[in-house]
Amino acid sequence: MHTMKKLAAAAAVSFALDAHAAPADAPPTTGTLVVVPAYGEVKHVNDQAFVVLAIEEQDKDKAAAASRVNQKMKQGLEIVKKEDPNASLKTQGYYTYPVYPEERLLPNGQPVKQRTPTAWRVGQYLQVTTTSLDKLPKTVAAAQKILTLNSINFGLTPETTRQLDDQRIAATYKNLNERIGSIANAMGRRVSDAVIDTIDFEGSGNYAQREQVSMAAPMMMRAKAADMVEVAEPSFEPGETTLQMQVVGKVRFK
Repeated sequence: MHTMKKLAAAAAVSFALDAHAAPADAPPTTGTLVVVPAYGEVKHVNDQAFVVLAIEEQDKDKAAAASRVNQKMKQGLEIVKKEDPNASLKTQGYYTYPVYPEERLLPNGQPVKQRTPTAWRVGQYLQVTTTSLDKLPKTVAAAQKILTLNSINFGLTPETTRQLDDQRIAATYKNLNERIGSIANAMGRRVSDAVIDTIDFEGSGNYAQREQVSMAAPMMMRAKAADMVEVAEPSFEPGETTLQMQVVGKVRFK
């Protein structure tokens, strides 16, 4: 009886090995170098907002339009600083454009070559970077008394991104090991026969694309600014960001 048990156990081991063996007509894999791309990702709730506010004025008098823009931008800056003292502010994109009348044609059908501006458009943008997402609706509503909300974009702070690096690398390396195991199994080899030659965590070369950060597209909102008129607070959902990483491993089988 004891001998029969040994034979049965040996048969079971033999069957298990045969199940993972490569087809009889498969070429030998000794010394084979396999390039293995792998992928990992982590998700995190967005903790930073990038808000762009704007002001634009139009007037026949260029100086008058510019003066109103300068005054209202100053008021808008003061409002944002009061509502969110920790926000980072940056003015940008000051512009002045002439406004021409509709093009008219001469009797011969040719357009008038020289036209005189009938007005001037003057404007400026204010970029606000903040982590005070709980205050954001109130801050934006207060700013909209003077300025226009041009766009808003949510993302992760650099600090949060750095903290997620450990998780992202671990997830990517785990996926690499899983894929090596699957490849070894398909080749009829043991994982212990595989030796990792190179690991490229940049995913460079022709094997994989570089790291990508997926992020929700900015929401575009436009409204006509009204001087010091109470504005209802807008609703924002920060969403989440997915940080991706790709790795390429070169594995050689003994």
